[in-house]
Amino acid sequence: MKRNFLALGALALGFVAFAAPALSQGIEIGPNGVRILEPRDRIEDRRDRREDRRDDRRDRREVGEREAVRIARSEGVREVDDVVISRRSIRVIGGDRRGRDIRVDIDRRTGQVLSVR
Repeated sequence: MKRNFLALGALALGFVAFAAPALSQGIEIGPNGVRILEPRDRIEDRRDRREDRRDDRRDRREVGEREAVRIARSEGVREVDDVVISRRSIRVIGGDRRGRDIRVDIDRRTGQVLSVR
């Protein structure tokens, strides 16, 4: 029994010894050739990627007035009376096909319809 535990322990130690170096380095293949990345380089690369995603969010196009009117028409607005643009939403005020007043609120960033009244 004691031998089995020793053999199992030696086997586990062997697996850990071979796995540790593989986890500590990374390889990058790019225009400058093959490069071995140290763990801190990999952390810095992750930070750079995170900053790139933030820049993408800032450059993302918002819904404009024309597109908001198009979205409102798909929700039932026939005649557009007014478009009110606020910081986070666009409100399209108009009438439906029966002549009743209708108001559609649209999120400026995503273009999602927030409410129809």
